[in-house]
Amino acid sequence: MQLNRRCFLRATAGSAAGLLTGCIGDWRTHTPQSSLRGSFAVDKNRARIFSSAIRAPLKVMAISDTHLFLDDMRGESFRAYSGRMAKTYNTTRHFKTGAPTNPKDCFEQALTLAKAERVDLLTLAGDIFSFPSEAAVEWACSKLEASGVPFLYTAGNHDWHYEGLPGTENELRARWTAQRLGPLYRGADPLMAVSEIGGVRFVAIDDSTYEILPKQLKFFREQVVSGKPLVLLMHIPLYALGRDVNFGCGHPAWGASSDRYWLIERRPQWPENGHTPTTMAFRREVFAAPNLLGVIAGHTHTQSLDCIGGIPQLVVEANACGGYLMVELLSQDEL
Repeated sequence: MQLNRRCFLRATAGSAAGLLTGCIGDWRTHTPQSSLRGSFAVDKNRARIFSSAIRAPLKVMAISDTHLFLDDMRGESFRAYSGRMAKTYNTTRHFKTGAPTNPKDCFEQALTLAKAERVDLLTLAGDIFSFPSEAAVEWACSKLEASGVPFLYTAGNHDWHYEGLPGTENELRARWTAQRLGPLYRGADPLMAVSEIGGVRFVAIDDSTYEILPKQLKFFREQVVSGKPLVLLMHIPLYALGRDVNFGCGHPAWGASSDRYWLIERRPQWPENGHTPTTMAFRREVFAAPNLLGVIAGHTHTQSLDCIGGIPQLVVEANACGGYLMVELLSQDEL
C-alpha cells in the first residue's frame, strides 16, 4: 500500500491469536500472554503507533538509503569496484518538491529536522552509503556527532559492498564493518543491537545479506521474552503477501532463479535452495511476537505500509531524495 492517504487500522486479538497458533512451537514456553499492540495511524510520512505499554510519548525519526558517495584518494584503489554506485545518486529529485537535490544535502536536512523535532531516536536503516568509503563514513559520523541526536544504525547491502570485490557476502560485510563502518555502531554488536528508551526496546537486526543468522534469531527471541514493547529496525523489509521477491526478506520464491540483479551488482548469486530455515523462522516469529509494535525498514526507496498480523511494517522513502518517516509512539489512552 502506498502511503498517499490516511490509514487507521486496529490490531485484532483474532489475527494475533491465529499467528500465534501457527508458531506455537516457537513460542510455547516464553511468549507473553497478552498482546501489547493497539492501533496505528499513518498520514503521508508521519505515523503514530498506540499501545497500552507506552508510559510517555516517544518520537522516532527514520531515514534509510541516503547513498552518500563522497570519496577521496584513500578510495583510489577501489575505484574499479565503486564506479557504478559513485555515479548513481549524484543528483536526485526531492520527494516532496521535485526540486533538484543530492544525498549530502538531504542527510544534513534530516539531521536538522531531527534536532528541531527533538526526536528521542534517529534510526538509520541502512544504505546510508553507496559503498564503504572512508571519506563518506567520516563525514556522516562528524555530522551525527555535531547534531547531538541519539541514533541507532544497522547496515544495508550497499554500505559494505564494493561491486565485484571477491569474497562471500558474510566475509565482505565483516571486513568492511571492521575497517570502515565500526564507528556507527558505537561499541554495539553490528549484527544485532538494542537501544531502550522510555521502556521501549528498539531492536536492530542486520539482514543486509537477505538472510538471518541463528544468533540473530536467538537475540530476537530474547527480546520477545523480556515482555517489553519492541520496535524492529532492519534494512530489508520482511516479505509481505503480494510483494515482489526483491521487496522483502523471507519471500518463498527467493533464490537463484529469481535473482535478476546479481550480474549488475557483481555479487554472488542468491543460493539455489533459497532462504535458510532460520530466515524463514525469523519472519514467522517476528509477526507472531505479541510485544512487537512495528517494523521500520528501507531498501525499496519507496514509502509503503503493510499490516501483517496486526503489526505495521513501515518502509521509508529514500533519504537520497530527502525522504524520512516521523513515528510517534503514544499511549492507547490518546485514542
